[in-house]
Amino acid sequence: MRFVSTRIITADVARLVAFYEEVTGIAAVWGNELFAEIPTPAGTLALGSDKTVPLFGVGSAEPAANRSAIIEFIVDDVDAEYARLRPYVGEVVTEPTTMPWGNRALLFRDPDGNLVNLFTPVTEQARAKFGLSPTR
Repeated sequence: MRFVSTRIITADVARLVAFYEEVTGIAAVWGNELFAEIPTPAGTLALGSDKTVPLFGVGSAEPAANRSAIIEFIVDDVDAEYARLRPYVGEVVTEPTTMPWGNRALLFRDPDGNLVNLFTPVTEQARAKFGLSPTR
């Protein structure tokens, strides 16, 4: 088994795609007006319209209702990303903060209210976990 993607169901695919293109700096690959993907080296963030939900089962997913999952991206410099993205981010949940497990993290909500975490491993142990070279 190989993890491939996480899909977010939304009522406004174009708005959410534009937001994640800004966050990641990666252009979306559109399947059609109801579905797009942001391909990253580690996996794909898929964005699908709520109009596709009946294909999976009526009521099986609901847009803008997530309160349990966090979409996470590792970045080179979380403080620089915070400065870059501040004009595009509505609700900042946690400004860049160094967590006890060694990551410096920024948490904010996307336009649908999904929690997004951008983080930079800053301790030697955290950097090693992600295969990053030690800091100098």
